[in-house]
Amino acid sequence: MTFWPFGKEDLYTVSEALAIAEDKTGDFYKFSFGQWKRHRYDVKTLLDLKNREITPNAFALLNKCSRVIDNFESKTKKMDFYFICLQDDRILEALRRDKILGLLPLLIYIFTHELVHIVRFCNFSQRFEISGKGKEKEERVVHTTTFEILKDLSIPKLDYILESYHEHRICEMVTS
Repeated sequence: MTFWPFGKEDLYTVSEALAIAEDKTGDFYKFSFGQWKRHRYDVKTLLDLKNREITPNAFALLNKCSRVIDNFESKTKKMDFYFICLQDDRILEALRRDKILGLLPLLIYIFTHELVHIVRFCNFSQRFEISGKGKEKEERVVHTTTFEILKDLSIPKLDYILESYHEHRICEMVTS
């Protein structure tokens, strides 16, 4: 199978989208610059991914790494770090399939979505290791939060992407 990585111009768009997503997510959570620094993450694109970081099922994979800190001044013994692993080929294929999509708005949505996950994991609102119904519920919460963060952002084609994920925000209601 052939994988197509982002080109040089696409990487500029990746950088711009990340800056917008960080800004909007930070505003939503009312983070200062110092608070953002406590949420440790980086972005990888296809050329930097290891085989275990490649998935055919998503536009991005969130990978969590931990390391033990032997520094006696540290309050915690373990530090978590996240990698947003962009699946360049899946994103570019979606753009080829759907001409209404735009790379910038799609990446803004992807980054905002992953940043919301990171915030929730770092703030202990959700465990990273979940599966089944718990994972489905987490995805609905994150899609809903992503929508709330981005709904007033004026970027061409972003409203199309927000509407495309509408079904992911619908929660089942049970009354007793």
